[in-house]
Amino acid sequence: MIAKPNSILAGLIGAGIQASRTPAMHEHEGDAQGIRCLYRLIDLDKLGLSSEALPELLSAAERMGFTGLNITFPCKQAIIPLLDELSAEARGIGAVNTVVFKDGKRIGHNTDCLGFAEGFRRGLPGVARERVVQMGAGGAGAAVAHALLQAGVRQLTVFDVEPSRAADLAANLNASFGAGRAAAGSDLPAAMAEAQGLVNTTPVGMAKLPGMPLPAELLHADLWVAEIIYFPLETELLRTARALGCLTLDGSNMAVFQAVKAFELFSGLQADAGRMMAHFASLG
Repeated sequence: MIAKPNSILAGLIGAGIQASRTPAMHEHEGDAQGIRCLYRLIDLDKLGLSSEALPELLSAAERMGFTGLNITFPCKQAIIPLLDELSAEARGIGAVNTVVFKDGKRIGHNTDCLGFAEGFRRGLPGVARERVVQMGAGGAGAAVAHALLQAGVRQLTVFDVEPSRAADLAANLNASFGAGRAAAGSDLPAAMAEAQGLVNTTPVGMAKLPGMPLPAELLHADLWVAEIIYFPLETELLRTARALGCLTLDGSNMAVFQAVKAFELFSGLQADAGRMMAHFASLG
């Protein structure tokens, strides 16, 4: 039986993260389990830093006795060379969103894939999965793409503002899931016309970056549409899609379930997913 830790000191490294609900979720679950959990935001924007500060920030966290760190945009791939070990999932995805400091080592994990997969299973059961378009091929996009193919999507077309990044992700997916399962997109209108589903993994639609990741006229009523953004829960994309009659999925489940797994990695204990979901919802 794993001994309960007396305390957890964790943090989130990312840019523009002041609205994150992750600290509240971790600290509330720690309280419920009788653990003193302190969770701090390490906001690159607020500190006037870029991802180039990651080596310094990781070393500082180790020296100050952090249990671990969550990692978000724009650091999920940049952090990999700074780690000692990767979980099999993080290695396959090529992105890390959770780092545990253990026995003098920095161990990288990915809980985004599980988080999206659980949200998709709960929120869009039984939807068509022949052709899906994904916007974004960054760290979160890589995790979501793996989750979609694991969930049975037959063909995933990935678009990114950096076409080479979409091509790299498609190559990684085909190596893992079989040739032809993924492709880098070049004609968004044509891909959307054939698509049954659309997933946005870009930051476009967040409160700090409002708008839509693609033209509204490319949406159609036969689509299901999923977001990973949770602030706001109703992005312009979801609002527009719902007005057309599309089935939609917001980012709340992914946010909660990635935190559930991260809490378990930090504490060694099983988190109460229902309790964490209820607390997330109570935050408004």
